[in-house]
Amino acid sequence: MRVNGELKDLATTVTDADVVEPVTMDSPDGLNILRHSAAHVLAQAVQTVNPEAKLGIGPPVTDGFYYDFDIVEPFTPEDLKALDKEMSRIIRAGQRFMRRVVTDDEARAELANEPYKLELIGLKGSAAAGGDNENVEVGAGELTIYDNVDPKTGETVWKDLCRGPHVPSTRMIGNGWSLMRVAAAYWRGSEKNPQLQRIYGTAWPTKDELRAYQHRLEEAARRDHRKLGTELDLFSFPEEIGSGLPVFHPKGGVVKREMEDYVRRRHIEEGFQYVSTPHITKGHVFELSGHLPYYKDTMFPPMELENSEYYLKAMNCPMQNLIYRSRGRSYRELPLRFFEFGTVYRYEKSGVVHGLTRVRGLTQDDSHSYVTPEQAPGEIQHLLDFVLGLLRDFGLDDFYLELSTRDANSDKFKGSDEQWEVATNVLRDVAERSGLQLVPDPGGAAFYGPKISVQARDAIGRTWQMSTIQYDFNQPEGFGLEYTAADGTHQQPVMIHSAKFGSIERFFGVLIEHYAGAFPVWLAPVQVVGIPVADDFAPYLGAIIEQLKGGGVRAELDVSDDRMQKKIRTHTTQKVPIQLIAGDNDRSGETVSFRFRDGTQENGVAIAEAVERIKQVIEERRQVVTRDDLFA
Repeated sequence: MRVNGELKDLATTVTDADVVEPVTMDSPDGLNILRHSAAHVLAQAVQTVNPEAKLGIGPPVTDGFYYDFDIVEPFTPEDLKALDKEMSRIIRAGQRFMRRVVTDDEARAELANEPYKLELIGLKGSAAAGGDNENVEVGAGELTIYDNVDPKTGETVWKDLCRGPHVPSTRMIGNGWSLMRVAAAYWRGSEKNPQLQRIYGTAWPTKDELRAYQHRLEEAARRDHRKLGTELDLFSFPEEIGSGLPVFHPKGGVVKREMEDYVRRRHIEEGFQYVSTPHITKGHVFELSGHLPYYKDTMFPPMELENSEYYLKAMNCPMQNLIYRSRGRSYRELPLRFFEFGTVYRYEKSGVVHGLTRVRGLTQDDSHSYVTPEQAPGEIQHLLDFVLGLLRDFGLDDFYLELSTRDANSDKFKGSDEQWEVATNVLRDVAERSGLQLVPDPGGAAFYGPKISVQARDAIGRTWQMSTIQYDFNQPEGFGLEYTAADGTHQQPVMIHSAKFGSIERFFGVLIEHYAGAFPVWLAPVQVVGIPVADDFAPYLGAIIEQLKGGGVRAELDVSDDRMQKKIRTHTTQKVPIQLIAGDNDRSGETVSFRFRDGTQENGVAIAEAVERIKQVIEERRQVVTRDDLFA
């Protein structure tokens, strides 16, 4: 339950003066409590099977939970089977979770054999703001231990340092849980600390919800862009180059080029001017922007050259500021909009690098608008309309907005209270006028200003953070940016950051998973493949393919020695959207037959009509999977 707004165990004593609200199992808070309780049962099971295991932390996470352990030998699949059996026993036993307040010294005495818990006790004041879920254990207030009590004997059979709350009884965890996998993880997320063994699990209110989640995982695995990237010959990550640094193969290069051509043209249509900045810069640029103190740990180490420190750039905005500052600016030039494909480099930890969606070298469609304060609301509205139109053109049309604001209690955020209030209100007003759901993200802003991010749902309902729009009143001050106002005074512009793809690599990865590799015709690496029924019909079909190629269609003729059915299977596996087949009837009737990804066909289509339909579906950016998508 919530008591006066705070989550509490059901056993908490309340008075008539308290405001009490129920927390249901299927609510976000309820799911977190369920999953955190399951993590405790996992830890108890591990120490039952392996009493020498030392405990790390066990927080709830999206769709599940994990717990970290320091053990001599890594967990094996057989270990997970044994732990599954022991967890089931603990859950059926109906052990009670009982909260107990302890002093620091009492906690140290009770947990003397748990070195990682002792470290967290020493961090009590700062752990609440920790970056690796330490706050599930200790905060800035009182310390608590949760005892797992045998309901029959009243005996404490296990205990753990934890803030809680928990479900009243292990029996409430039910049968909607499962252990998922094992991974390695550094203690508190730092490579300088010991490497622990992490067990991931999931928990849901019912067995049916667990099965539905497992089905979604199976579908996600089928769509995994890393697997499809190899199968469709789109990209790879050569070890010789380095982790998180992709290379795009010819077919992947086609998709990437189409994305770039589209977004370049759209930026120009929306009033942006194309600029270009170098890949390295002196560190002083990032001091002017304010980035260096906040982002140095995720930047590649500096290079000492000519008595200066040079950095691979981790962001493009500082250099675009220097383009703005290169000459005097008048209010008549504003809004002034710059855009570039800027490749940036970020030293992501090896544990978070993931295919194209988390890389160390990424290209951003990075744009910045320089406006007067009065122009800011209109420019943000213009950018949001631009972003939503772009996402829809790529087939993403289910989204909501997230408003990231500062934490007023943190010294990370630069600027006055008034500046933050003005900027946040401008973004909020535009977001609310969009009619989309607006979700708060307190504390999630960049140090230089608040932002709106578009959260898009893919074909199987997963949410991805896509485009961002950020209001920045700090960098213009740091770089001394000015414009001459109508009254002749020098004023400071507002800088608005916007990224439509965000990262081209990440957007590419999301598109692969959204479409399961079966891109719309306009994006497909090969849009049309010609398959003659026999070699005799290759010249006839080849002439049609050449006509399509002359009209800008990416078309190929398969003249391999494979039989026709083998060719059809090959190109279906490669997810080519349109297969054109020609035999004797087509040649004599000057027609062609269509075959689609799902196996449906349309026979005897006149050549002129076939060419026109193909060009039209490309121009309209339509998806084609079945016959009805082209001939409905």
